[in-house]
Amino acid sequence: MLAAGLVQGTAVAKPATAAGTGARAAAADDPYTQAFLTQYGKIKASANGYFSPDGLPYHSVETLMVEAPDHGHQTTSEAVSFWMWLEAAYGRVTGDWAPFNAAWAVAEKTIIPQHADQSTADSYNPSAPATYAPEHPLPSGYPSALDPAVKVGTDPLATELASSYGTMDVYGMHWLMDLDNVYGYGNKPGTGGESGPGAGASYINTYQRGAQESVWETVPQPTTDLFNYGGPNGYLDLFVGDASYAKQWKYTNAPDADARAVQAAYWAFQWASAQGKASQVSASVAKAAKMGDYLRYAMFDKYFKRVGDCTDPTSCPAATGRDSQHYLLSWYYAWGGAAGGSGGGWAWRIGDGASHQGYQNPLAAWALSNVPSLTPKSATARSDWSKSLTRQLEFLTWLQSSEGAFAGGCTNSWEGSYSKPPAGTPTFYGMAYDWQPVYHDPPSNNWFGFQAWGMERLAAYYHETGNASAEAVLSKWVAWASSETTVGADGSFRFPSTLKWTGQPDTWDPASPGDNAGLHVSVVDYANDVGVGAAYVKTLTYYAAKSGDEDAGALAKALLDAMALNATDKGISVPETRKDYNRFNDEVYIPAGWSGTMPNGDTIEPGSSFIDIRSWYRDDPDWPKVQAYLDGGAAPTFTYHRFWAQAALALAFAIYAELLVEGGGEPGGDTEPPTAPAGLAVTATTSNSVSLSWSASTDNVAVTGYDVYRNGVLAGNATTRTFTDTGLAAATGYSYAVAARDAGGNTSTLSAAVTATTKSGGSTGTGAVKIQYKNADSSTTDNQIRLGLQVLNTGSAPIDLSTVKVRYWFTSDGGPSTFGTYCDYAALGSSNITHSVVAVSSPKTGADRYLEVGFTGGAGTLAAGASTGELQLRLNKSDWSNFNEANDYSRATNTAYADSSKVGAYVAGTLAWGVEP
Repeated sequence: MLAAGLVQGTAVAKPATAAGTGARAAAADDPYTQAFLTQYGKIKASANGYFSPDGLPYHSVETLMVEAPDHGHQTTSEAVSFWMWLEAAYGRVTGDWAPFNAAWAVAEKTIIPQHADQSTADSYNPSAPATYAPEHPLPSGYPSALDPAVKVGTDPLATELASSYGTMDVYGMHWLMDLDNVYGYGNKPGTGGESGPGAGASYINTYQRGAQESVWETVPQPTTDLFNYGGPNGYLDLFVGDASYAKQWKYTNAPDADARAVQAAYWAFQWASAQGKASQVSASVAKAAKMGDYLRYAMFDKYFKRVGDCTDPTSCPAATGRDSQHYLLSWYYAWGGAAGGSGGGWAWRIGDGASHQGYQNPLAAWALSNVPSLTPKSATARSDWSKSLTRQLEFLTWLQSSEGAFAGGCTNSWEGSYSKPPAGTPTFYGMAYDWQPVYHDPPSNNWFGFQAWGMERLAAYYHETGNASAEAVLSKWVAWASSETTVGADGSFRFPSTLKWTGQPDTWDPASPGDNAGLHVSVVDYANDVGVGAAYVKTLTYYAAKSGDEDAGALAKALLDAMALNATDKGISVPETRKDYNRFNDEVYIPAGWSGTMPNGDTIEPGSSFIDIRSWYRDDPDWPKVQAYLDGGAAPTFTYHRFWAQAALALAFAIYAELLVEGGGEPGGDTEPPTAPAGLAVTATTSNSVSLSWSASTDNVAVTGYDVYRNGVLAGNATTRTFTDTGLAAATGYSYAVAARDAGGNTSTLSAAVTATTKSGGSTGTGAVKIQYKNADSSTTDNQIRLGLQVLNTGSAPIDLSTVKVRYWFTSDGGPSTFGTYCDYAALGSSNITHSVVAVSSPKTGADRYLEVGFTGGAGTLAAGASTGELQLRLNKSDWSNFNEANDYSRATNTAYADSSKVGAYVAGTLAWGVEP
C-alpha cells in the first residue's frame, strides 16, 4: 500500500477522461496516478526551485553538487529530455498538452543552439569534416597536436540534411548549460557571444582530455571562446595543439538524451492520438523527428574512417558512403566553427566510434523507422534507423553476461587513437570490446544505473512490439536483477550499485551468437538511489505488462511503495554520504608554462586544484560541511533532489498506473489479446517490394492495428489489412508474419508465416560485363587471401547490380570448412556488398572453393560504360591457418587492376564473363 502522505500535496489539474475508443484514461482515485500528480506538483511548484528563471530544469535543486555536472544549477540535455517525458505523461493523465509543447519551445530557444550560436555552419565542407587529433589516456597527454597527415573520411549526411531542412545548422541539444552563469562566461543562447558575468543561462563545456579525466580533473570552458578568459588563446590550447588559434564555437551532443526526447515524443503522440488530440502535439512531434534525423551523427566513426579492424590511424581507410557508419548510439557527436570574425569561415563535425550499452535506445530507433509522424524527412533516415534497431538488439545480445547483466561496449578507435587492441580482444562487426568505454574514473560500466536506464528503453520497445530478441535478453536481465534486490517489511530497499566484470564476450557472429560463458558480473555493493530505482521500476513494469510475469510486477510495486516512504517536501529522496568530496583538492592538470584566469579572477596554472579554479564554491551555504570533511571530519551527507530522478519517479508512478493497475485505475481494464491474423498471403512482388494481405483479427474491444514482421524483425505497422514492404533486395527470399494489436496494448500471437521472393528487376541489358582484378597481398603462404575487384558494364544498357555475382576460385589447402569474409572498402558502400565462400561441387585443379561476391538492392544499377569502382576483399579460414595460393586458379600477380578472365561474372545466373576452371 502506498504511503498515505504521498497522495497529499500540491494541487494540480483534475485528470480528464481520454476521448476515443480504447483510450487509456487515468483515474483520480487510483493511488498511483495520484502519486504521479503529487510528485508532478512538487516538481512544478516554483517554491521548490527546480526551474531556472529561463524556464529550464536545474540538474538539482541543491547547488553544491559534483558528479557529471560540477554544479547543481547547471543543466544537461538529459534533464531536458526527462522534462519532455514528464510533460507527455501529464498530458496523458490530464489531457492538457500545452506543457509538453512548452518544453519543446523552451528547448529550441535555449539548449538547441540557434543560428546565431552556430553562425558559420554554412562553411562546413562534408568532404573535409575535421582535422584528426589523437586522444590520449591521461590529461597530461594534452594538448593533443592536430595531424592533417591522417586522412579523414567524407560526411555522408550533411548534404542530405541541408536539402531536407534548408540549412547547414545542426539541430541537436548541447549537453551542458550553466543556468545561473556561475562561471561567468555569458555564452547566452541566441547571441553567439560571450557577455561575461551576469544573470542568464550560458552554454559551457567540460572534459575533452581522455578517458582518465574525471569531473574532478576538468577545466570548464565556454562553448563560444572569444579569448576573453583563460589564456592568450582562451582555453583552446589546453586541449588541442596547433600552430595558431582562431576564436570559435563548439557544441557536444549526448545522444542518449536526444533519443529520450524522441522517446518522449513517441509517447506523447500515442497518448494524444488515443485522446483524439494528435493535432495538438503534431508540431512538437515533428521537431523530435527532425532531432532524430541529426541524431544519426552518433552512428558514425569520429573521423568518418572505416568501421571495423581500424587499428592504425594512417592505414585505416578514410571512408566514403556508409563505410564509417556503425549504426549504434555512440557517446557523443560534436560540431563547431569559426566565431567572432576570426580565422575566416570554416566549420567542422565529428561523430564517435565508442558505444556504451547504456546509451542504446531501441524504442527510439523503432519509432523513427516505423511511426509515420516520427519518420525524419531525409531520404535515408528511415532505413538508417531500421538498421540501427537491428544492430542495437545484436549489440545487447553480444554484451549479455552469463548472469544477465550487460558488459560495457565497443570502440572503433582503441584509446581514441585508432591503436591496436590487446591480442585476443573480441570484436563486434570489427569493433573492439571495451569493458569500460569512454571513461575510466570511475569505470563507465560499473554503475548499475546504466543497466537500469538501458533496460527501461529495451523493455518499452518490447512492450510496444513484443519483439522476441528483446524478450530473450530482458527475461535473463530481470531474473538477475531481481535476485540481487531486496525490499524489507519496514520499507527499506536495495539493489546493485557497483558492479565488477571479469572475462569477455565471444566475438560476435550474427549467424551463430556465442553464449558468453566466460563473461561474468558480480555485485560489489548495493544502494537505494531513487532515480536508478525509478528506471528499474519502469523496466519491471513494461516487462511485466507485456510478458505477464507476476513476480516482476510485484517487485515493481514493492519498490514503488518503499520509495514512496522517503517523501520530502520537494519530492522523494534518500540521504547520500559523499566520500568522493575529498577530491575537491584534487589537482587539475595544467601544462607547464600555461597560465590564465577564470572570469571571476581565479588563477589557472600548474598545481591548481578543482576548488582553486572554482573559489565561488566556498560561498555555498553547504560548503562548511565539505570543509569539515577536508579538515579530517566525517564525510558529509546530502539529501539531493536531482531533476531527472524526481521526474523519473513521477513517470514510474504514472507508467505503473497505466499498465499494471487495470485500465489505468478503472476496473475491468482490457487484458484480452486479439486473435492471430489468418489468411496471410503475398499479393504482389517487384524487384524491391513485397505486398501482403490478410484476414481481420477479432478482439473483445477493438483491433487498432497490425505489426508486420520480416524474417522475425518488425518491418512496419498497418491500420488496414494490407501492407507493402519496400526497399528490399532483388531476387531475394523473405519470410513474413503478422500480429494484431488492440487499444489496451495487447498483442496477438503471430500468424502463420508466408515466404516471398522479390523479382530480379531492372534491365540487365546485354549482360555484357567484365571483371578487373588486382592482387593485394604478395605473399602466397600467409593466413589471408586479399584481392581487389571491380565490375565494368561493357554493354549498351544499365545492369541491375543485384543480378550480378562474381566468383574468385581458390583452394582451401586443408583446415576447417568455414571461412571469414570481409569487404574492407567499396566505392558503392561496403554494406551494399555481399560475400561468402562456397564449396565447388566437383573440385577442379586450382579450385575447390570460390569467393562469391554480390550486390544488395541498395547498390542500384550500373550504367552502360560505368564501373562499380574498387571492392577491397579478403578471406581467412576460421582457424586462421595458412593458405598456399600459388596454385589458386584465379590468382595472378598483378598489383594494378587488369582484366581477368579467370574471375567469373554471372548475370541473372548466366556466365557473362570469364572461363570457369
